[in-house]
Amino acid sequence: MFRFVVSAGPATPRDGRAAVTSGYHHRPPSSESVLSTIRYRVSAEPAAHRFRVSALFDAAAAPVLRLPNWIRGSYLVRDFAKHVQGLKAFVDERPVAITRLDKGRFRVEGQGRIRLEYAVHALDSSVRKAYLDTRRGFFNGSSLFYCPVGAEAGRFEVAIERPDPSRCPGWKLATALVPVEIADDGFGVYRAGSYEELIDCPVEMAAYQSIAFDVDGIPHRLVLSGRCEPDLPRLAADIARVCHAQRELFGQQPQKAQMAQYLFLTQVTGNGYGGLEHRTSTALVTARDALPRPGQTGLRKGYRGFLGLVSHEYFHLWNVKRITAARFADNDLSAEAYSEDLWAYEGVTSYYDDLMLLRAGLIDAPVYLDLLAEAATRLQRTPGRTVQTLAEASFETWIKYYQPDEHTPNAAVNYYVKGALATLCLDLWLRLHSSLTLDDVMRALWSRYGAHDIGVPEGGLEAVACEISGLDLKPRFDAWLRGTTELPLAELLAAFGVTASLRPSHGASDEGGRSESRSLPATTLGLSLRAGEATIATVFSGSPAEDAGLAGGDQLVAIDGLKITAGNWALRLEALHPGVAVPLSWFRGDELMTAMITPVQPAADTWTLTLAEIDGEPLARRQAWLGA
Repeated sequence: MFRFVVSAGPATPRDGRAAVTSGYHHRPPSSESVLSTIRYRVSAEPAAHRFRVSALFDAAAAPVLRLPNWIRGSYLVRDFAKHVQGLKAFVDERPVAITRLDKGRFRVEGQGRIRLEYAVHALDSSVRKAYLDTRRGFFNGSSLFYCPVGAEAGRFEVAIERPDPSRCPGWKLATALVPVEIADDGFGVYRAGSYEELIDCPVEMAAYQSIAFDVDGIPHRLVLSGRCEPDLPRLAADIARVCHAQRELFGQQPQKAQMAQYLFLTQVTGNGYGGLEHRTSTALVTARDALPRPGQTGLRKGYRGFLGLVSHEYFHLWNVKRITAARFADNDLSAEAYSEDLWAYEGVTSYYDDLMLLRAGLIDAPVYLDLLAEAATRLQRTPGRTVQTLAEASFETWIKYYQPDEHTPNAAVNYYVKGALATLCLDLWLRLHSSLTLDDVMRALWSRYGAHDIGVPEGGLEAVACEISGLDLKPRFDAWLRGTTELPLAELLAAFGVTASLRPSHGASDEGGRSESRSLPATTLGLSLRAGEATIATVFSGSPAEDAGLAGGDQLVAIDGLKITAGNWALRLEALHPGVAVPLSWFRGDELMTAMITPVQPAADTWTLTLAEIDGEPLARRQAWLGA
């Protein structure tokens, strides 16, 4: 089924013979004004955190060039052109003028052999832009490569030069781009069959560690950049099990003929977490301590979280990168693409990411239910769930999700979290009232849309679920997606022999699920603090803190005459009594403010999910869902 080998070489084939590319959604016809392959050359200046880029192509007319304004999978306008500096253009090696058209586009005033020269500042350590220092380099093509408008479906080549070995010893290069002529360390020339393919294959360069493994005959590779001492064979074996479980769901599609390889490009940091999906790779960030070391056993919370991240981004191989909203697929990345269905891509994927750990045998059912309970607890503790619908959260992601503020928990709902729980409800409803499951819906979406690179129309998942199940699901979707009533979690889970109950939190570290603690905080003020600070992050709607006039950003000083710190905050709350007002002092800016505040008993906002003693049909249903 799968095998693995440790490798120090480049994470890509050395030539293009075994590499296979597949279709991309946004592929407009080529412009006749661009007459040749667009060729880029990238060099690195690590100490200056700067990539230098040149682009060369022939044009029969004065071309317009553009950079994207956002990157697929991250729904916020990021204006990549703001990092470009020193832009110059030459026609037949003569300097020519550039006319700016807008923030991301310009026209070269001339025609013939056109060469662009520019630099890109690269110090964004996320997975969305570009980063360069003497330890590692990384970029998405959307940050580096201007494209002639109309030539998006043309041919592209990029030559990536090796940085100075004295400054960057041992560096290798990893990317899913198709190699043309590369050295043993991966530096050299690559090609792409379209601009979409070019910007969908991020590049990692560093003295990284890597391990190769096969999943169902398809080469996979894990690349780890950053200081770490990982158990590479264990990582490869565990990740391979997750990948295999997901490929089984989709009937072992796509086959090797459609996908020649898959890369996990992973940045290892002191305390990081995140990922961005691509068609044949993913860019990840993980904390160093989340990775297992040789000799470590058991599935610690951090490692479980990393495997969940891997599972989430790998599931995007199907759901988002191939099964994708038509409104996203048809967008050229110059402006926002609005859809009320984002929950169906991120929420559905969030439902499956931990479920795939269960199916792969990496966690058991009680642990999986703990993870569901943690998600349900996050939703329960979000007052915004009664304000914003899941469909609205999907549509408004461009202005809300990626730009949270102190009021966000009161006004918005997370489409990952509620989307996953709404997906759970849909899966359980299908299992209760039909002979189908959500797996069948996903396979139908794949066969109709994803396998053919056809964008899914708005409401596509809803329509397919109704059609193939024969159920009238509109009332359910209206309530779960377009309403703000509570999801029927306890009711549906009970039908599968899972007891769901709400209780007060056992303390600041209680995220939900089973807890051995029986101590309860005596009071709450209805506010949260920033990590490691006595500064308010959020004041929750309808709380004593709101009644007292507190706001996000206020720095707490004292309560009931005693000093407040981040370290003693929980102890201060335990000393208070519900219904008994006490003085609270805080700084707002440089002004000291004081008010009386009345603590209250904590709400039952923490979910616990446990397996009940059942038999018969409920047990059969539960086993079909969670396994035996």
